[in-house]
Parts: sequence; structure tokens; C-alpha cells
Amino acid sequence: MHAPLAPYACDPARSRGRRHPEPPAPTRTEYQRDRDRIVHSTAFRRLVYKTQVFLNHEGDLFRTRLTHSLEVAQLGRSIARSLRINEDLVEAISLAHDLGHTPFGHAGQDALHDCMAGYGGFEHNLQSLRVVDRLEERYPAFNGLNLSFETREGILKHCSQAHARELEAQEPGGVGRRFLLRQQPSLEAQLCNLADEIAYNAHDIDDGVRSGLLTLDQLREVPLFDRYRAEAQAEHALLREDGAQRRLLNEAIRRMLSAQVYDVIDATQQALAQACPTDVEAVRSAPALVGFSAPMRVLSQELKRFLFRNLYRHPQVMETTGRAKQVVRDLFAAYLDEPAEMKPRFAARAQAADGVASRARVVADFIAGMTDRYAGREHERLTGQGLLG
Repeated sequence: MHAPLAPYACDPARSRGRRHPEPPAPTRTEYQRDRDRIVHSTAFRRLVYKTQVFLNHEGDLFRTRLTHSLEVAQLGRSIARSLRINEDLVEAISLAHDLGHTPFGHAGQDALHDCMAGYGGFEHNLQSLRVVDRLEERYPAFNGLNLSFETREGILKHCSQAHARELEAQEPGGVGRRFLLRQQPSLEAQLCNLADEIAYNAHDIDDGVRSGLLTLDQLREVPLFDRYRAEAQAEHALLREDGAQRRLLNEAIRRMLSAQVYDVIDATQQALAQACPTDVEAVRSAPALVGFSAPMRVLSQELKRFLFRNLYRHPQVMETTGRAKQVVRDLFAAYLDEPAEMKPRFAARAQAADGVASRARVVADFIAGMTDRYAGREHERLTGQGLLG
């Protein structure tokens, strides 16, 4: 049986509501309803063919945006239960947080941002909000999924001041306002941000070793990982054998994840005890309350720096991501020049667009929605080049 929600948790009965009012569901809370809409969306299904570090054609067992989102949701729910905040809201935000990500991971995002430099730029968190607010077409009465304010707030993890002002003009007092007031989002949204970081650090180690680009010997440089590698080998003689490398990696990562989860719970409980927020609005006015302890934050940052140097900047990864960026740049130029090459509904939107900036945004929406393999096929169709194998 679950403990009752804390007073500073988001209560679905007190939600700030949806942009298009709807009658309540008879058997589900507002946040459960959001989660279900996200899971059934087209954008969510596409995540299975959008990758993190390794591109879709490079192997069947590397993480995708879909498996990553599930891992974030699992970590988030585990922590939320201990903090007595809303698990369903955490799950909804976790499952939706990457819906706006481009094909080819951060390489695709960076390339599309460069292409859109003269037209307002491209931010994947803002694109995730566009997906759930506008681009999904499932309901007769409105565009988007019509999610609750609290889920939409959590999806918009980062936002530039310029885009926040645009959002505020479109929706006064809405999800853009906190960036203008420099306030925090809900605890549930804060938790999703941190669960995202914990998940990708752990699975990038796993995928890096699986790919052969990282070795267990290299990972001895990482104190956060090496401590749990050593503990696991000390407790299990089997893990000291040469043929047990996969089991050793899995066990070290499992222990590392558990340590980070318990650290977040303890550090956040201490921060909450000190700040004593009485409700959600008090959380928004306080400093960030969900986080690591200071020692764990240092260890996590060391791990991130290691991954940046040894995995994300590995020559093999850089070569592949360079080709992926070229695919995105070529697609953007081709569609901007000939919008009719896009799918009919995007071609129609581009044709009706008021000016080149609006047309470019339609092109960005189309490209951002692509899976890795669809983008590769489209590029080959339009250019005759097979850049991605």
C-alpha cells in the first residue's frame, strides 16, 4: 500500500488543468490519463528507432530513446515513492521527455539547430512540447494530446528566454512563465531531470563496453564505477574470472545505480526538511530541492567527463555522427527548397506557411519526427548517397 502524497507533491485533484477543458476520466487520475495518451502516441512509438549514442543500424542491443525513456521512468518511480511525490506524474514526464528528439541523437539535434539558426533555432525540449501540444493528430476537437499543465511543465526541461517570452505571449501564466521568473518546476519534474542523467550515464557505460569502444580497464579511471566493480569482485569469486566480464559489468552498474538512487533520496529528504515547502507553489519559489549529495555530484561529474572524453568524442563515434549531421543538413536544404518532397500533411503546412521562417519550422518538425532509418532512406532517395550504410 502506498503512503499518502506529501503536501508538496503534485495532487492530480488540484491540477492546473488542460488547455482544452475535458470531463474527468471515471477510473484514472489526470496524470495517469496523460501517461496513457503518451504511450499511445505516434511520437512515442518512433522512439524505438531513435538512438542515444550509437545509430540504429550499428547494433540491435544498444539503447534507443524508447528504452532510455523506460529506464528513466523506472528510476523516477522508485525514487518518487520514497519521497512521497506523484509517481504517475513522474512516469508521464519521463516517457514524454524525449518525444521531440531528432534522429541520430545529439548529433542530429546539433545539426538541426545549426540549420534553424536564422529561423529561431531548435531546442529538443521545446520540440517535445510542440509534439504534445500541436503535432500529434489524434483527437477531433484539438491538435496535440492536451496534457495537463504539470506534465507539460515537466517536459519543458530547458527553454531560452526568447522562447519563454513567446510561450508566455501564447499562453499567459503557462509553462513558459517559470523561466521568466527563474523559478523551479515541481519536484516531480526536478526528479525526472536527475533520473534522466542517472540513466544515461549508466547505460552509456554499458553500451560503450558492448560496442568495444570502452574497456573495463579504462573504467578503473572512474571512481564511481570502480568502487562497485571492486566490491562486486570481492564478494563474488566468479566475477574475478576472465569469462565473467559481462556479469561483472552488469553487477557494477547495478550497484552504482542503487547507490545513486539512495543518495538522491537521502539528499532530497534533507533538502526538503531544511526548506519545509508547504505546497507545490512553495517548491517553485525555493532553490532546486531534488539532487545528489555534494560528494555524489562530484563523482557523477567525473563520470560524465570520462564518457565525454572516451566515448562521445571517440573517433569512431565522431565519424558516424559527422555523417549523421550531413544527412540532417542535406534533408533540411532539400525540403526547404522543395517542400513537396515531404509527406503530404507537412507539404501542405509548408505551402500555407507565412514566410521562409515558418516554412523552415515545418521542415524542422518533419525532420525531428523522423527515425534514424527513415532519415537515412529519405537522404538516399533525395541525394543518391548511402552515407549511413
